Amino acid sequence: MKSITILFLALFSVATFAQKDFQGKAMYMSKTSMDPNNFREGMTEVEKQQMMNRMKSFLEKTYTLTFTKTESSFKEDAKLETPGTNGPMWGRSNGQGSIYKSLKDKEMIEDVEQFSKRFLIIEKMDQPQWQLTSETKQIGNYTVYKATMTIEDKTIDFGSIFRRRGNNNQNDDKKNEPRMIDVVAWYSPQIPVSAGPDRYWGLPGLILELNAGRTTMLCTEIVLNPTEKIEIQKPNKGDKVGREEYNKIIKEKTDELKERFQGRGNGMGGGRGRF
Repeated sequence: MKSITILFLALFSVATFAQKDFQGKAMYMSKTSMDPNNFREGMTEVEKQQMMNRMKSFLEKTYTLTFTKTESSFKEDAKLETPGTNGPMWGRSNGQGSIYKSLKDKEMIEDVEQFSKRFLIIEKMDQPQWQLTSETKQIGNYTVYKATMTIEDKTIDFGSIFRRRGNNNQNDDKKNEPRMIDVVAWYSPQIPVSAGPDRYWGLPGLILELNAGRTTMLCTEIVLNPTEKIEIQKPNKGDKVGREEYNKIIKEKTDELKERFQGRGNGMGGGRGRF
């Protein structure tokens, strides 16, 4: 019953703002924990810390989500690397990638550059199967509600590049099974847009915190209805592919890189693969 009340209040808020050109920006801090399987057997704690320091730019990032009532764009912030802490070349961002969502067209476009090639990954936006709960907490000035779901993780497992063959063999019987992850979102009906960080959306309010697998994203700042009107550009440069086609292409390149990496020992080389 309380979930129904939450939904009613959210829809009322959306209706209240319907007469306004509602828009805004939300800044997020993202942190991903390292998969223990990526550490080779016998690594000392010092070696593990050194590896994590080198992967810092890949594991800790900041993003900006710009949104209107019907569109949003989620983009990684470009930043200068601190000497000695940069990760592999394919793990860095030049600030050009983004995830565009159109509620009107039910279309999501991920603009990404991998291995020196630009892709536009186009997907249909099917309504996520969120489970709304009555649990709440406070994030800044906003009351947020908890929603959960379990989904298949279709992202590329780049960490597998660094795993030893022995680590992979123990999972040979499961390698063809889909990777499922639990997702927990905290959203606020006080910000009546069905938007959120990364590829997540579909709740009756902006997602201010997201926990998906080993990654946590937390909103650190919100600007609503800024003086300067927000213009969201639909990505149009790059090779258009579907998610499955993109994953197939990148898997071939990562398998190639993996063989090269494992063939030369422990190095964390930063060479780029090329198409």
